[in-house]
Amino acid sequence: MIDDVSDIKAMYDRDPDNEDQRLERHQLEYELTWRYLDRYLPPEGSILEIGAATGRYTLELAKRGYKVTAVDMSEMLQDICKERVADAGLEEWVSFVLADARDLSPVEGKYFDSVLLMGPLYHLVVEADRKTALREAYQRLKEGGVIFSAFISRFGIWGDVMKNIPEWINRQDEVRSILERGRDPEEKKDFNFRGYFATVSEINPLHEEIGFETLVLAGVEPAISADDESYNRLEGEQRRLWLDLLFEISTEPSILGASRHLLYVGRKREK
Repeated sequence: MIDDVSDIKAMYDRDPDNEDQRLERHQLEYELTWRYLDRYLPPEGSILEIGAATGRYTLELAKRGYKVTAVDMSEMLQDICKERVADAGLEEWVSFVLADARDLSPVEGKYFDSVLLMGPLYHLVVEADRKTALREAYQRLKEGGVIFSAFISRFGIWGDVMKNIPEWINRQDEVRSILERGRDPEEKKDFNFRGYFATVSEINPLHEEIGFETLVLAGVEPAISADDESYNRLEGEQRRLWLDLLFEISTEPSILGASRHLLYVGRKREK
């Protein structure tokens, strides 16, 4: 482990409700991700969920009969997840581990049917740390097991930034640093969100170097930029049809990088 991520843990500990509500605000990201989970998860088995947070995926996976090992480095986020699992009567389906994605030695058991890595990679600003996290996940997958990993797109974030913090454009040193390096300047310590913003072209090779076979790379917010509200207010059959359409175009190369979040799906090669 190269980078000190205690500031990231502190960010989540400081405001666990914000993370808890994130997928309520970004409903398309959640529902489109589930389209890919439904397509590529095995029908049953064990799942290692790294970066489980407050359990939005954890609970649904457990309800569907998967045995989930939920890992997070924030005790406060994990406590919310534990409470929800208990309230739903799913304790026998979920176990909890407090750990850093780059060191999964506290995790019992080694061979999982699938790994979800749905947040840690976009907080690891050093490439060596991202590779370490992927190696840790790879080592705990069965041969043929599937990984789902999430990234924030370097070129998909700007509509959201313009909508929510337009004044940030005046901080041109930070703007240029993200465009050119995918991260804030090292000397900047006043940002609330320290992360790595990936390009589409780097994601598949990053996983393939570790040993994964790429199945798909998708944008899970295609064609909406920062307009979550228009999707969120859709209902019933109209919502389903829009989700069908957006799922269909989610791998279109010409718009892939314009999605704020990107989802990689790969498989551990069988020997």
